[in-house]
Amino acid sequence: SPFSHSALDIKTLAMALLKIPYRQSTKKKMPKRWFDELPHSHKALDDAVEQGALFCNMLAELRE
Repeated sequence: SPFSHSALDIKTLAMALLKIPYRQSTKKKMPKRWFDELPHSHKALDDAVEQGALFCNMLAELRE
């Protein structure tokens, strides 16, 4: 649970899924299929929704 004392961040999950070093786990290296068509406005709510969708898409792929 990301709301308890232990959590998993997006970059670490990307590192594990892509099997690349942590420092190379950047958005540019992440597959386009992980990203939904959402606004990238740098407004807090838009950013939170975008990051939440990214995390959910990554978790869905992990479960496949």
